[in-house]
Amino acid sequence: MTSERNRKVKKWSIDLNLNENDAGYKCIEICPLGLKKVAAMEKQCQSQANKQFSTELTPKEKQRAAAIVQKKGQMAFGLATSPAKSIMMSAFMMYMSGSNLNMWSINTIGMAIITPLTALFGINGQFARFEDVDGRVNLQTPKIIFAFLNLAWLCVGLYKMSTMRLLPTYSSDWSGRIVWKEMMEISSIPPL
Repeated sequence: MTSERNRKVKKWSIDLNLNENDAGYKCIEICPLGLKKVAAMEKQCQSQANKQFSTELTPKEKQRAAAIVQKKGQMAFGLATSPAKSIMMSAFMMYMSGSNLNMWSINTIGMAIITPLTALFGINGQFARFEDVDGRVNLQTPKIIFAFLNLAWLCVGLYKMSTMRLLPTYSSDWSGRIVWKEMMEISSIPPL
């Protein structure tokens, strides 16, 4: 009697695990709450498990990781202060080029304008090599210093352009935009 019962139970048992070859697998895959959500939940659980493993470091590994973070911070500050050297060299070159309009002075001024602008627009790309996965390296202060020094370099180039009268800073530079009134009538009687 028990053997008949076991046969019936085995006969009616249902396997709830779906394989890729099963008929309902495609339907569940299309469903928004189907396998995609399950896969996302599995990735989240795996990332949490990896974080637990990463927190269980030996003291020697923790010391090594702290040294790497400190070294990356020092290298980021070295990159942040590098425009200061370029400012001084560029200012000296602009001084030596004089105030005459020639190829040398225009090339020097062009480089003093273009180089800081390209550095400012590519600031995240330049500091990307110092970024850490966990965000332990503080890059905000070096980026601010880097941006400030490049803005100072840009100001030096703009000042040189102003002294060479290449920037429209005086009212006489805008005299071409003044619209003069045309006299409709001319008379010999002076106005009152």
